[in-house]
Order: sequence, then structure tokens, then C-alpha cells
Amino acid sequence: MAPTKAAFGLTTRTIAAACAALVVGGGLSIPAQAQNYPITPAQRSTAEQVAKAGVPLSELAPDAPDSYTVVRGDTLWAISGKFLRSPWRWPELWGMNLDAIRNPHLIYPGQTLYLEKVDGMARLRTTPPGSDAPGTVRVSPRTRISGVNDTSIPVLPPHIIEPFLNEAIIVDTFEEVENAPRIVATTEDKVLLTLGDRAYARGRGAPLVEQDPRVVENYRIFRNAVPLREPVTGRILGYEAKYLGAAELVRSETVQTVPVAAGATSAIVPATIDIKRAKEEMRIGDRLLPMPPRQMESYVPHAPIVPVDAVIVSVYGDAVALVGQSSVVALSAGAAQGLDNGTVLAIQKTGPVIQDRSMQGDFARIKLPDERAGLLMVFRTFQNLSYALVLEVTQPVQVGDRVADPTTRR
Repeated sequence: MAPTKAAFGLTTRTIAAACAALVVGGGLSIPAQAQNYPITPAQRSTAEQVAKAGVPLSELAPDAPDSYTVVRGDTLWAISGKFLRSPWRWPELWGMNLDAIRNPHLIYPGQTLYLEKVDGMARLRTTPPGSDAPGTVRVSPRTRISGVNDTSIPVLPPHIIEPFLNEAIIVDTFEEVENAPRIVATTEDKVLLTLGDRAYARGRGAPLVEQDPRVVENYRIFRNAVPLREPVTGRILGYEAKYLGAAELVRSETVQTVPVAAGATSAIVPATIDIKRAKEEMRIGDRLLPMPPRQMESYVPHAPIVPVDAVIVSVYGDAVALVGQSSVVALSAGAAQGLDNGTVLAIQKTGPVIQDRSMQGDFARIKLPDERAGLLMVFRTFQNLSYALVLEVTQPVQVGDRVADPTTRR
């Protein structure tokens, strides 16, 4: 029997906590033995059910192969799409290795996955069906413990989402933008700054000083923080800023005595920064925010566990109007609304309002139903906003289109 929607939400959360299918930190895989995911009795019970069940045959893609050999460049999402109508259900298809519950399930190029169909249910294995000894229960894929140079395939394309782990700049209030330190001067009267250049910055209100002399302090440089609004009420959900690059704080801001005609007075000596990364050229007036700490991100795809009422409020990138596959979009819901990393949502194309011209003299206004236009997965959340990667698109998508639970009828 297929899991109910409620059971499915619990199942995916259990898998996220129990096996953390893929852990990423600053673009590198983290050694599995370094993680510690506590398992409650309820979670373990649900995990055991998932490991035994698999998914109904009705969930398989019409052209699901009997076997597939993983190649370099694959992602777990892409492989799941070969086997399943609903790729986010791959944790159920692959089951769990309960003997190594704290370790991530890793799949490597060269491994062959076999589709097993038994009693109306399907599971994936790393050995051909029927090859196990009688009475042996096999759960696949197998688990490896690897270091930071792990070659396992990721859930999502890392080259797309990894920059956002440090580059994405969303702040909650305008005051946070206004009070951010800013670049006030350059060396040698340079107008534009790029990699390797030195510049000077000062705080607004509080001076820009190092917090811990034992730690190198890095800052993101940004410009043009624009409000992201809830489309119906107009309420500001946060401010999205344009990432320009990164800088290292070399010397703190101070105050020095300087001579003047009437004697001496005090003057602010701005902090010194060195540009360590340049996505675009920077200039005087651009602002700084501390680089966020590297976070270990676990992307286990799952349907939302609470009702979702959100829309696409922006598309990341310059001069972007339409949303395509692999686009990154901002959603009008975040952690406060129950979204977390790995939440999969369906994009609903808003049906147009038209006049009924089917009968002469009857010109009633009608709104056509919303239609599913694709899928996306949340990979970074803020308080009232989140970033998501568009995984599939079947028709043009734009700002204002809604996102919804993918398990509901299309």
C-alpha cells in the first residue's frame, strides 16, 4: 500500500534526520563519521517500514529501465527521474541501510542499480534480483565512509547551488541594509575594484572592527538591495541584494589625531579590506555583510509537511524575466512557513481570466484552472523567503506563478 500523505511527510523527515542522504559544506562532501544524527524510536520504526516497503509499481516511470549504470555527472534527482514518476520519492525506492543508520547513502560512477519488482512493490538494489541467498534481506545502495575528496554523485547539480550557499544575500530589514559597512575609498584613485585590489571601508553607527584576531574575517560585498514583497498584501518579506564579490578584513577601523591649522583634531581611519573574489567590479558606496558560516546542507527530497501558499517573487540574475530549468528563484515562504531544505514543490501556472464566447450573448468572465508547469526544490531558507532550484519546466514560468504540494492532483 502506498504511504499516505501524512506518513510520507514523516517518512521523508525521518530519512532526512536518520541518513542525511547527502551532506555538503562549502562545496565539499563531509566525512560521514563526523556526523551524528540522533534517532528516536518513532523515527526508527518508520525507517524500518520504508526499508521493507519500497514504492508501488504505479509510481514507476512508464519507461523505467531494469538496470542503470551510474556515470560521472549524474545527480540523484536525474537518476530518480529515470525510475520514478515522482523523483522526490527516491528515499522510499532505495530504502535504508539500518546497520549504518548515521551514514549517508552514497552512489558512485560505475555502480549498476537494478530494479526489483516483488508483490506489487519496487526497490532498487546494487545486485541483480534473485542473486541473494535465501532469507537474506538486501537494502541498497551500499554505504561507504569517505573523506572530503568523495567522488559520490550529488542530489542536485553542485555547480548551480553551491555559489548560493555563500553568495545569496537576503536580509530581513531595511535597517540592516542601511547600517551595513560601506566602501569609502580606494587606493590610487581607482574608480572600480576587482580581485587583488585594496580598498577602505567604515561602519555606520558601529565601527568596522575585527571581532576575533585569531580568525580571518570575510565579508560579502553587495549593491542595490531591493524589497521582495508578498504579492497580495504588498508586505515586505525581506531584501535581496546583488552579490558582487568578497573581501577580507585586514585592519580595523580606528580614530587618529591629525594636525590642522588650529592645532589638532581627531579623524576616522577606515578599515582596510582586500578583495578576494570578484563576480563583478565594485566601487565606492558598495556595502558589506559578514560572510555566513559554512553550513552542512542535507538535501533529501520530500513533499512539504505543512500546507504551502507561496509564489515565485524573483528570479536570480540580471535581466531575467522567464524561468527555465536550472534557474534559481526566490519564494514568498521560508522557515517560518515550514519550508526546509529538500522541500519539493510543483510550479502552478496561473490560469488566465477570459470571456466565455461559446454562446452568443453570454460573455461571462471565466478563469481557467491553474496547470502544473514544473517542479522545484528548496535548497536554502531564510525567515520568510527561500531559494529554490527549478528542476523541471514544461511551459513558460514567470514571477507571480504559485507553488504547491506536488502530491496533489495536477
